Amino acid sequence: MRREEIMELRHISHAASLPLQTYDLEGPEQRRLIRWLPIRYDRATGCGSYYFQMLPGAVTTPHRHPRYEEFFVIAGEAIESDGTVLRAGDFISFAPGSDHFTRSETGCLLIVVEWSPEATPASDNAGGGAGTLHP
Repeated sequence: MRREEIMELRHISHAASLPLQTYDLEGPEQRRLIRWLPIRYDRATGCGSYYFQMLPGAVTTPHRHPRYEEFFVIAGEAIESDGTVLRAGDFISFAPGSDHFTRSETGCLLIVVEWSPEATPASDNAGGGAGTLHP
């Protein structure tokens, strides 16, 4: 593959210059206290990656994972349903079939990746990915 072809396939997001959006994958309480920025997320498959901001007091809806969910804590603290406190620099992985909810008393910013070994990569426009740049 030529260098130009490789450059065409990459995806760069400049999150600092893009506004977070109202999180609309859960209920009204989550819309009030959670923001997100889809990077490469396909709503049809539920696979992809996104920035996920929980404002102080936010709680996700308890849920069971049909696929892998992994996240990296960029800033703040997240508290898992079993009481485990995750801080900046922590990475957690949930296997398919696991269930949990996450809350934050102080607020936090995460990068979330939801994936399945069977899923195909999301297309450039699936889910409104943020800020695709090409040289």
